[in-house]
Amino acid sequence: MPELAELETLRAFDTPTICNAIELIAPERRVEGFTTEPFICHDPSLPPMVGYARTAKIRATRPSGRNKADDMAMRIDYFRHIAEGPAPTVTVIEDIDEPVGFGAHWGEVNSNLHKGLGSVGVVTNGSIRDVDMWAEGFGALAGSLGPSHGWVHVVEYAIQVEVHGMVVLPGDLIHADQHGAVVIPDSAVSAIKGTVDRLEKAEARLIGPSQQPEFDIEELITILDPDGRDH
Repeated sequence: MPELAELETLRAFDTPTICNAIELIAPERRVEGFTTEPFICHDPSLPPMVGYARTAKIRATRPSGRNKADDMAMRIDYFRHIAEGPAPTVTVIEDIDEPVGFGAHWGEVNSNLHKGLGSVGVVTNGSIRDVDMWAEGFGALAGSLGPSHGWVHVVEYAIQVEVHGMVVLPGDLIHADQHGAVVIPDSAVSAIKGTVDRLEKAEARLIGPSQQPEFDIEELITILDPDGRDH
């Protein structure tokens, strides 16, 4: 399992950069493991969310069907799951309603409770509300904004979920920012910084010259194909 220092290193990069690195480290992950639909980002100024997934599925269009005692037991067990180590964690919630986002699980109360239990933020296809009363520093990627929570309740927790095309298991390492989210394979973590350094050097070879007034197509071709191979 990655060390906390490695997680801090990951937080220094945006999510597209992490995806770029994973493409080189684990080429088989080039077309999977990341979100493929747009989100609403609650606060793009926050640093990336990096942590271990805690998962659940929710519904809001109808009551749970459980009695009061069972509802409370489910709620407590769900929060126990959120509080499980190791920390930090990212809460990943799949809204299984039709329509998705009918009721908001997330607002002033849950953002504060989850933050207090070690979660740094949420990634959900569902809705959020109370955006002006959100827990300070708590990140959120959501499918929509909504005013009501309806009959919102946890259906299942600590299970596989899928949010905007990203399949997540409890304990998966998540990296997320305003661009979206990605699951980082544990085997890739230690190689990411070095890979990012190499990518940045390669990109600088293109970006630097392109910003100069004398840059033209011939210079670009020379940079891309310094040996002058025929195509």
